[in-house]
Amino acid sequence: MDLGQGRFARASVELKLLPGTRRIRAYLRWSDNGKSPTRYLGQVDFDTRAKNLAEGWRLAWEKGLLTEEPATEGSWASSPAVRASMRGNRNKNTKPELRLRSLLHQQGLRYRVATRPLRDLRRTADIVFSKAKVAVFVDGCYWHGCPQHFRPATVNSEFWSAKIEGNRSRDAETDRLLRESGWTVVRVWEHEDPEEAATRVAGTVRGKSALST
Repeated sequence: MDLGQGRFARASVELKLLPGTRRIRAYLRWSDNGKSPTRYLGQVDFDTRAKNLAEGWRLAWEKGLLTEEPATEGSWASSPAVRASMRGNRNKNTKPELRLRSLLHQQGLRYRVATRPLRDLRRTADIVFSKAKVAVFVDGCYWHGCPQHFRPATVNSEFWSAKIEGNRSRDAETDRLLRESGWTVVRVWEHEDPEEAATRVAGTVRGKSALST
């Protein structure tokens, strides 16, 4: 993480079980001039330690607490492929999202961007059609473990495998929770043809809209 003035610190995620409960909280910890500050990330509730750690890292990135340190020789992020994947991990307004949104708009569809389909569920969809109850997620091939393009990291592989597996588990849970609430989930891989993806999304939205009239 960036400490400012050109200083960086290696951070770690720490899990704490609340006394007398089964609640687990994730914290980010780092070292700064002999001190060990911590920052609360959120509650995690997966069934394995690896998934909870991966969720902690995801929360830290989401909160903007982490940054990419300039690579040094021998660094775990010294691989160009790893650095490219990290730079491409944007929460919203990625190139595939912008292209898909443009095509949907051209088809006369209107939507909300980067919002929660369910107010009480802390999961944000990239494109949301509220009336039709259709939530669209544009998934990056690396971070969401695309079966066609994902290649496991060869350096620090245990950490990255846990992180990607945590993302996959979270995606599956998100899909289940939304569907249980009457939503239709459409997931689009970043490598998909945008016009084909737009046709698929538009067909889903119009199909649900027709059923509700």
